[in-house]
Amino acid sequence: RSAGLKMFESDTRGDACVDDACGGGALWSDLPWAFFSHDDENARLWVHYGLIIAGFILAVITYLAQAFEPAPYGKHDNEKSSSKCRVPQRIAHVGADGVLGVIGFSLIYFLLGEHYDGAVNIVMYCLFELHYIHRGFIHPLITRYSDKTELLWIAVGAFLPNALYFFINSDWIGSAKYHHGYYYDPRFILGIIIFITGYVINRYSDLKLRSLRHSSDKDYHVPHGFLFNHIACPNYLGELIEWAGWAVMTWSLAGLVWWLFTCATFIPRSRHNLLWYREHFKDYPSKRKALIPFIY
Repeated sequence: RSAGLKMFESDTRGDACVDDACGGGALWSDLPWAFFSHDDENARLWVHYGLIIAGFILAVITYLAQAFEPAPYGKHDNEKSSSKCRVPQRIAHVGADGVLGVIGFSLIYFLLGEHYDGAVNIVMYCLFELHYIHRGFIHPLITRYSDKTELLWIAVGAFLPNALYFFINSDWIGSAKYHHGYYYDPRFILGIIIFITGYVINRYSDLKLRSLRHSSDKDYHVPHGFLFNHIACPNYLGELIEWAGWAVMTWSLAGLVWWLFTCATFIPRSRHNLLWYREHFKDYPSKRKALIPFIY
């Protein structure tokens, strides 16, 4: 039987992953990992994959919910002066991205993980935290928001999905045992390269947007330069590239479903952002696309 089949059986039976069963470190094994190693954790295995199914469903719902109307935050928040229940944006972002993405993710990784000390697992953990230490703590503190508050339900709508997807991914990289030598597997190397490329695009684009607005300025401005000459939302594109790299690097359904959810969020929102710019700035470059240069 193939090494991939043996590894699948090691998931369902709970057998320990040894080099032979994990492909002996061979490149491009169908499944370069085993997930959980004890019979009494089969229930947790099925909980994990049950949550992944829920994540797929949530991604579809998210796309359908935002395909025609943008979520009312940022430039699409038409109720900024409303008396409806609102919360400080900085606190909301720190909670959804910082507390969950850094503290919560780390607790799951170290407390529930069986293989959190694996070299490959540690690299994945550090890359995830590279993103969320900035996104969850630095970004909210340095960003010049057009409004200091956001609707409460928007904050909750960010917190709950993040809790689901962060748990799934931390649970995965903390407990997946990758085969010997996966650190030179093309999927791992390519995934890191893609992730870092997206990270740089995302960070630079965010800083470019921040530079357009002075501390007392609440107006929106048309960005120019870098990928902004071709698309409206290079910050979204960068993050999509990041998580595509994550899905390739982890070679897991957990990574895939997280990338699909970011697609479900950013693909429709980038189109709404492009339409908003065209509506509010008559001289907005007509050839700019929403998310992918020259294509979409």
